[in-house]
Amino acid sequence: MEGSASPPDKPRSRPAAAVLCRGPVEPLVFLANFALVLQGPLTTQYLWHRFSADLGYNGTRHRGGCSNRSSDPTMQEVETLTSHWTLYMNVGGFLVGLFSSTLLGAWSDCVGRRPLLVLTSLGLLLQALVSVFVVQLQLHVGYFVLGRILCALLGDFSGLLAASFASVADVSSCHSRTFRMALLEAGIGVAGMLASLLGGHWLRAQGYANPFWLALALLIAMTLYAAFCFGETLKEPKSARLFTFHHHRSIVQLYVTPAPEKSRKHLALYSLAIFVVITVHFGAQDILTLYELSTPLCWDSKLIGYGSAAQHLPYLTSLLGLKLLQHCLVDAWVAEIGLAFNILGMVVFAFATITPLMFTGYGLLFLSLVTTPIIRAKLSKLVRETEQGALFSAVACVNGLAMLTASGIFNSLYPVTLNFMKGFPFLLGAGLLLIPAILIGTLEKAGPHPEFQQFPQSP
Repeated sequence: MEGSASPPDKPRSRPAAAVLCRGPVEPLVFLANFALVLQGPLTTQYLWHRFSADLGYNGTRHRGGCSNRSSDPTMQEVETLTSHWTLYMNVGGFLVGLFSSTLLGAWSDCVGRRPLLVLTSLGLLLQALVSVFVVQLQLHVGYFVLGRILCALLGDFSGLLAASFASVADVSSCHSRTFRMALLEAGIGVAGMLASLLGGHWLRAQGYANPFWLALALLIAMTLYAAFCFGETLKEPKSARLFTFHHHRSIVQLYVTPAPEKSRKHLALYSLAIFVVITVHFGAQDILTLYELSTPLCWDSKLIGYGSAAQHLPYLTSLLGLKLLQHCLVDAWVAEIGLAFNILGMVVFAFATITPLMFTGYGLLFLSLVTTPIIRAKLSKLVRETEQGALFSAVACVNGLAMLTASGIFNSLYPVTLNFMKGFPFLLGAGLLLIPAILIGTLEKAGPHPEFQQFPQSP
């Protein structure tokens, strides 16, 4: 029953009964991203080598590096198949997650953050389990898509992030929220960096199976932590039906219901800005490993591990940069600086033909990730405390749509541009980032916007 008429002591008893301690949400996000980043590049490399073996292609790896025949039709077929199966996994996850993550995120505004964290942890666990079976038993690579869909049914990583950011919003003040969200994203980055370094070395030493087993073990520990150790942050969780359109309506109402305290224009434009930023981020991430594996870079698994670690380092450097720049600049202009460095990094990637230039591109991304926590914090300040779950499930939906768009654009465009400019998708990403730069600057120049924390909460 969904009633707000439930007595206050009843909802409080539900989470307290299962909790062994009151742990924060950050360890969950750390473990989840460590496991995902450990699996991500390995999955791409596994697909590459499976298709290479199937097609009888052995020109990518030998003592001298890899073949310089960029026009080799067999190599291009391997690249195309790898890119397309990555697209299939992302599309499958999005189409299912579009419904589940929005439903579960708004539901968490009623029942609390822990149920959603447990469900998403189980989904990630199932995906890792399927990946272990594929690698160990040499199953058809289509089972990777099945694992992705099972994960999406239970909320996916975007649902985990929705619950985590809503949890941070539950306990942070208006002034500290931007830094708290950047801190959470920094945890994501540190986990990704460590997993990248470990994954590359481990793959060279022992092959694909053991890293996937480690990811599975970490996700089991994460699920247990979510169920028994996470401290619920919602003040008064209460029973609520899961399968009801009320949860989806609450998300739509954020954008269409008139309210004197908020601006639908600000919500929509900030949502568009974060959509474009995430699209470029995940689009580049989807093709970077493939870009590095093939000519002219011809990286091995060790260098790919270093590259993936460098790709996650901006989570940490952006946190430090945000903390320093907040002393002299408002958040919006810090975001603009981050976008400028992101654009520079994309341009360098587009023309990188040697390893030092590729790492120069990674270095230019050192402030690229200040933008997303700033936009999340601004969105969070535009809605009521009781709408944080609905908001971040909407952001999760935007995140999922951005990932699908990224896969559709970058994974489809990359094979098409192999013959005339392999780095063209990165140039496209640099151009797209001008859109959020213009939106954030325009909204900031429009003047300060009222926030719900400055108004009495609705009964």
